Amino acid sequence: MAFCSAQASPAAEPVGQAVLIKTEVTGQSGPIAVNTSVHRDERIRTSPSGLGQFLFRDGTKLAVGWGSSVVIDKYVFDDTQSVRKLTIKAAKGTFRWVSGNSKSSAYQILTPAGTIGVRGTAFDFYVGPDGTTAVVLLNGAASFCGPGGCRQLQQRCDCVVAKPNGDMTPARRVDPSVLDTLGNLRALPFLSGNQRLAGGIGMLGGCNMASVMPERKDRTRPPPAVAPAPQRQDPPQRQAEPQKERPNKPDKPHHDRPHHDKPHHDRPHYDKPHHDKPDRPDKHEGHGRHDDDGKPGNHGLDHREHGRHHDGDRDHKIDRNHDRNRDFKRGR
Repeated sequence: MAFCSAQASPAAEPVGQAVLIKTEVTGQSGPIAVNTSVHRDERIRTSPSGLGQFLFRDGTKLAVGWGSSVVIDKYVFDDTQSVRKLTIKAAKGTFRWVSGNSKSSAYQILTPAGTIGVRGTAFDFYVGPDGTTAVVLLNGAASFCGPGGCRQLQQRCDCVVAKPNGDMTPARRVDPSVLDTLGNLRALPFLSGNQRLAGGIGMLGGCNMASVMPERKDRTRPPPAVAPAPQRQDPPQRQAEPQKERPNKPDKPHHDRPHHDKPHHDRPHYDKPHHDKPDRPDKHEGHGRHDDDGKPGNHGLDHREHGRHHDGDRDHKIDRNHDRNRDFKRGR
């Protein structure tokens, strides 16, 4: 019975719930989903690409970025709207904190390098594998106290970096060089934009850290400019093709002209009777005109018969030649 009550006690004391989960976030009982309750003393872990946003009962908001581990160490209720004590232990990873309705003295964030004191505040913080801690103020005021003393963050984007051995930088405005100091370009992803938060908690941040976002370097790559070149050469090629075909089109009728001109070659043979003297038929005794080779015969008639198939108009001329020959013979 004692064992069962010990196991049930955390479930009886929910301190908040998950409002956003991306990739993989786990708790005491396994994977955490949206609207899943979180409890006192529960350790929350995120995968290398995980992200979880949590809302506590007093309105405090906590974002847990990739590769993180945090424990809700103490949570003491004051009433339904506030708490007397809320302490979390950040072992490693990236976080964003926004205070709720409780008094500033009720909040405390513990890191391997020191303690973050809250004064109605919003801030990002990072804890490296060796315990090195960076805090960047976004709103209100905060303090960081460690073995080497305390630093006050009073201006927006003030930043301090502290080590577990007590080394601590002065509070100064954050810039991308802080990532080199931390030795991790994935640190402070909510400021750089590598991880985006939802709701009002995501509206905070900036501090001119967006320029270190790795994805933005890819966006500035110039696009290839060689694509339009072949398109500009297309119009002259299309115009040159019909110019090559034009000289070939009239060649076809010229190639056929010798076949139609054959009758014109024969025209001198048909015209000979018109230019012959009247006494020329006496010498040949009615044998007709000479052929092209000078021998008597009827080749001229064959030419005339062949000419009728090619030109109907020449038939009248041939008939007149026949009539003249017959009239001439009858006259004799």
